[in-house]
Amino acid sequence: MATFVLIHGAGDVGWYWHLVEAELHARGHDTVSPDLPCDDDSAGLPEYTDTVTKAIVDRTDLIVVGHSLGGFTAPLVCDRVAVRLLVLVAPMIPAPGEAPADYSAHTGYDQEVQDGYDDDIALFYQDVPPDLAAEALKRAPAQSGARMREPSPLKAWPDVPTRVLICRDDRMFPVGFLRRVARERLGITPDEIDGGHAPALSRPHELVDRLEAYAAEQGLLGAH
Repeated sequence: MATFVLIHGAGDVGWYWHLVEAELHARGHDTVSPDLPCDDDSAGLPEYTDTVTKAIVDRTDLIVVGHSLGGFTAPLVCDRVAVRLLVLVAPMIPAPGEAPADYSAHTGYDQEVQDGYDDDIALFYQDVPPDLAAEALKRAPAQSGARMREPSPLKAWPDVPTRVLICRDDRMFPVGFLRRVARERLGITPDEIDGGHAPALSRPHELVDRLEAYAAEQGLLGAH
């Protein structure tokens, strides 16, 4: 059995993972999915990391999963606790010492040719069932940017096996962009699934299949 530590992205809450959690529990795994203090101007990456590590308590056999901006917090968690595997989903992939606010310029994201979208549903949730997309927007806190210009405490990428899983229809982080950044920053060829930026809501079963396959590679089989 694995414990999946599920870290949501910007302006989001742990609820984002609720379908994934239900599926993982049904397959015999444990989960942790804390709400990060996204809307707190006094909180930055160290406080996000504190929130996650406190939620883990004394759990072991950890697989840390970071979605989107959660990719900045996930490797910091790996520096604090013993982790078997790090998985980044539709992620931002930080460089050591990089501020989240600098990510766009440093990766060339601001030079990417992208279509424009009129609203958050079209950008983030285009393939999410409408009721779930509406609920996600209802629950979403405002993302504070007050401390997003601070350099990340990350000194080096953690010495933990790392997988990157990207979504072929992601309108936020296009697949070609993420392929390049994963290669340049981690030397990794990402795995790919269909879907947009929010696979935990649009394709939870397929996402869990991937996560459980990663767990099996680490010898962490669910108690079906």
